[in-house]
Amino acid sequence: MYVRRLELVDFRSYPRVVVEFEPGPGVFVGSNGVGKTNLVEALGYVATLSSHRVSTDAPLVRIGAQRAVVRCAVVHEGRELLVELQIEPGKANKARLGRAPTTRPRDILGALRLVLFAPEDLSLVRGEPEGRRRFLDDLLVARQPRFAAVRSDYERVLKQRNALLRTAYLTRRVKGSGGDLSTLDVWDAHLAEHGSRLWAARLELTAALAPHVERAYDAVAAGKGTARVRYHSRNETTETAPQELEKVLAEALKNGRPQEVERGVTLAGPHRDDLSLLLGEMPVKGYASHGESWSFALAMKLAAYELLRAEGIEPVLVLDDVFAELDAGRRERLADLVGGAEQVLVTCAVDADVPARLRGARYAVREGEVEHG
Repeated sequence: MYVRRLELVDFRSYPRVVVEFEPGPGVFVGSNGVGKTNLVEALGYVATLSSHRVSTDAPLVRIGAQRAVVRCAVVHEGRELLVELQIEPGKANKARLGRAPTTRPRDILGALRLVLFAPEDLSLVRGEPEGRRRFLDDLLVARQPRFAAVRSDYERVLKQRNALLRTAYLTRRVKGSGGDLSTLDVWDAHLAEHGSRLWAARLELTAALAPHVERAYDAVAAGKGTARVRYHSRNETTETAPQELEKVLAEALKNGRPQEVERGVTLAGPHRDDLSLLLGEMPVKGYASHGESWSFALAMKLAAYELLRAEGIEPVLVLDDVFAELDAGRRERLADLVGGAEQVLVTCAVDADVPARLRGARYAVREGEVEHG
């Protein structure tokens, strides 16, 4: 799979720009702040319907414009597919697939498989559990787009259940007695159903990802430590089947209800889980050096890339401003690992930071312009 063409209209800093791509390595070179990352961010948005830099869509629309448009031509096994997204903050996004409107924007998921590594991904190691959960869920959807619906259903039920608990909590604070919780059993059942499917999928994904993380870290760090990932749930169990996990989660909700009612929030479910990252038996967060943390975050993204490739569709790999953070040895080892990718896109401020093996097509990026040559 590779991207052949990208067109942006009023996306970030670009009034309009068109970039023609080629398979193999491509390098975007330009000073900091000229819009290199905006280009790969747009590709990432097509792949995941979210940005790796911001949590809302408003910053994606150029100042003064009402909406942004991203058009992307993707080639897979000789067939080209056009994907189009219209981003309009405050309104539902619109999408077209092969020039035909889709029922929902998430229907385009899977059209472009892409793994993006950027400086922000250091938060996978050093940040809060939310970022690691998002990493797992994005990868779930990349493997099997149907999990976008599972993820959405769980988030919808969780929001409704939290709203019910919060209303009851506030009513009790004001009136001295609890609010109406008569429908809580129904929401418990829905949360256990959708949550168990998400939980089971994450457990399976973590098991599949673990050996790839270990190999990728070994390659990047030249054998200095063993990287491990483990799924950590507040409701630990040896069960892995969705139907059994549904029982475990339902029991946890039942037992935790007094505390949830007291605090006004849902305390059990996969939204409270984490992905434990270890070097040997020690947690990476708080113990690893900057170089080890950076290598671990990179290993996680390389592992995602290798897992997707092993399952039949090689994703596009994007390395956004990565090489400036790596020493010479890590740069060369990374280039050796990804040099054979069907398409790898690199952004950098200095040509010399990019190893020779990845210096393919070159794109000079200036304010609002991209020149191929």
